[in-house]
Amino acid sequence: MTITAGIDVGSGAVKVAVMRVDDGTETLLAHYLERIRRRDVMQVVEQCLAAALGAAGLSRPDLDYTATTGDGDVIPWRTGHFYGMTTHSRGALYLQPGATAAVDIGVLHTRAMRFNAAGRVLQYQMTSQCASGSGQFLENISRYLGISVDEIGPLSLQAGEPEKCSSICAVLAETDVINMVSRGITTPNILRGIHNSMALRVAGLLRAIKVDGTILLTGGLARDTGLAAAIADKLKEGTGAAVSLATHELSVQAGAIGAAIWGAFRHRKLARQKEAVGGGT
Repeated sequence: MTITAGIDVGSGAVKVAVMRVDDGTETLLAHYLERIRRRDVMQVVEQCLAAALGAAGLSRPDLDYTATTGDGDVIPWRTGHFYGMTTHSRGALYLQPGATAAVDIGVLHTRAMRFNAAGRVLQYQMTSQCASGSGQFLENISRYLGISVDEIGPLSLQAGEPEKCSSICAVLAETDVINMVSRGITTPNILRGIHNSMALRVAGLLRAIKVDGTILLTGGLARDTGLAAAIADKLKEGTGAAVSLATHELSVQAGAIGAAIWGAFRHRKLARQKEAVGGGT
């Protein structure tokens, strides 16, 4: 039995997952998320790990491996660090068995990954540096519209006539929104227009890596029901591939879960190597 912790340090939040792997059976014991909100990242990491371990009835000495991902390479006491696409792919496969791809939409970027049955990345695509396809962009728009981030998805689903929004540049998109408000366009139609713009980019990334089958939406925006609906609609347009978009209540934890699983894999591999060396001496 191997007990591991996966720590995903993102631009906006820290996510921690504690996993038990026993004879190939992976079990999520506990998870925790905390927004950073201009606080010291290491303090947030310590808080999240303590909370997750407490929920699992464990303590730090019980961990066989502590795996980090995202910006978690700044954690000095980590056991190992894994690339974000690798962890999101493996986490997506855990949350959605049979998935063939994942789309991670975070605060600053969007990336699409196609992976095999073991969760190993086969191909990927990322958005450019422009922020119009990111969570930060949506947060900025929500503040301008005077709504909370949690209201974005439900309001978008109420749209009757979505207004077209720029998909090229965040600055142009925000200017579009200002003009829409001045013209009296309703908030639901503005938000669905923005979601359609973002979904167009996401669909382009997925088509570029030739996905088929089930795609899991991961990252902070996986909980945005309006965005998920817009992406699902865009994927149906102009593609002959049989694709479907899935979400999961723990999609935001995909990176942390994947890190914990890969950490267990590496721990067992290192243990076998040590045994082989010891047996040969």
